[in-house]
Amino acid sequence: MKLICRSALLLLGALVFFGVAGVVATWAPDRPVAALQARWAQPPSQFIDVQGLQVHLRDEGPRDKGAPGSPEGTLPIVLLHGTSASLHTWEGWASDLRRQRRVVRFDLPGFGLTGPNAQNDYSIEVYVKFVTATLDALGIQRFVLAGNSLGGQIAWATAHALPVRVAKLILVDASGYGVDPNNAPLGFRIAGTPVLRDVMAYTLPRGVVEHSVRYVYGHPDKVTPALVDVYADMMLRAGNRRALSRRIEQGYTGDVAQIQALKLPTLILWGGRDRLLPPENARRFAKDIAGSTLVVFDDLGHVPHEEDPARTVAEVRRFLGS
Repeated sequence: MKLICRSALLLLGALVFFGVAGVVATWAPDRPVAALQARWAQPPSQFIDVQGLQVHLRDEGPRDKGAPGSPEGTLPIVLLHGTSASLHTWEGWASDLRRQRRVVRFDLPGFGLTGPNAQNDYSIEVYVKFVTATLDALGIQRFVLAGNSLGGQIAWATAHALPVRVAKLILVDASGYGVDPNNAPLGFRIAGTPVLRDVMAYTLPRGVVEHSVRYVYGHPDKVTPALVDVYADMMLRAGNRRALSRRIEQGYTGDVAQIQALKLPTLILWGGRDRLLPPENARRFAKDIAGSTLVVFDDLGHVPHEEDPARTVAEVRRFLGS
């Protein structure tokens, strides 16, 4: 009996030792935004004050568009990223679209270099008000709105709230019908689990970040070390890990009646290999938004705009020119 107890204590001690060793090995405290700007906020990045936040944004392309009465073919396009992403996810689209029109993208509160808000509130309603305030600050009254994942949900909710201002809508693997937590990337599951999320606030194993990024790609081999660097550094921005936990708590289920009430030209782009939000959700959006256009890329994942910018933005250009 004493031998069994002693063995159990040794095992417990070993688990504690290796657990502590693991935490020490992956220790990653928050980094101030100033420490990240040199690498991730190079020109044309800028910071503007919106609702008390220093919002990291990039505003490129012709600036004389978007005024009342502008032709829809010249309206600015606003790009909203998803959970744990940043404005960098849109680089492929922005480099193409900014040649003909104004392209605006920014880090949403709780993510990227913008960081958390003081209210610790990342509800869709709060995001809609933030997007509106940001565009007001930039003097943009009428625009095309595109969003991926969480950004897609914010986009359609904003289109519902501002029907006169949003001319066209582009949904890229958008949330809104709920998310099965069992299908979430490893990093999201950790952020949504008590105790583990508290540990994550001080550690960040690179393997967890890499696994999560590879999970949302249809072709995981396309995930490069440089891409993992972007996601890892954005997670380390002071306050973002705790904000992620709060965002997950607030959920991804929207008001379906708002989706069904949308009456504007809408393009739905989806990755056929999306494991987080499967193509069934795309077909549901297409059914609920009358007159919408659905394009599925069978070989791409949850972030098709990032995984294959050229092929996906070609559909965007076709839609904007129609």
